[in-house]
Amino acid sequence: MKMYFYYGVMGSSKTANALMKKFNFEERGRTVALLKPSFDTRNGKTLIKSRIGLSSEAFYLDRNVSIKETLGDYKKYNTIMVDEAQFMSAEQVDELREFADNNVMVMCYGLKTDYTGKLFEGSKRIIEVSDTIREIQSMCSKCGKKAIVNARYSGNKIIYSGNIIDIGGEDKYISLCHKCWTKGTI
Repeated sequence: MKMYFYYGVMGSSKTANALMKKFNFEERGRTVALLKPSFDTRNGKTLIKSRIGLSSEAFYLDRNVSIKETLGDYKKYNTIMVDEAQFMSAEQVDELREFADNNVMVMCYGLKTDYTGKLFEGSKRIIEVSDTIREIQSMCSKCGKKAIVNARYSGNKIIYSGNIIDIGGEDKYISLCHKCWTKGTI
């Protein structure tokens, strides 16, 4: 099977795409394990919810625990989907690659880069080992061009340094093109 990485900026409907794909696969008889990283507790430990209201229960994936251990009887799944995949460790990504090499479809959804424009560890490794990498495009919130940056802000100022992981939504982040991001204000 293959390993896929669907990436996009915040607000590009990555989670909604994952949830729709999960529903579609299950409707056709596939067994799907949906995983979410321990960093994302916005909707509780085991619920994945999109901004448009789609939701599903998921396995809680601790960064320090193997995926096999998380899933228990992992061989019963022929599809594994991961939301917010950028938060996985490189070792967990390698484990997913092993699943794909052993006839399990693996679909990862997440951000490619953090708010400073640097690759997340998980995203970097997913890009290195995936068979297929697809961008889910979105528009810059300021000018309408293609958004490529998940800009963190406070007030009307763009923030360029600080803790890399700071879970939040539209209250902390805005999707911008590179040009608008470098201007420093929103």
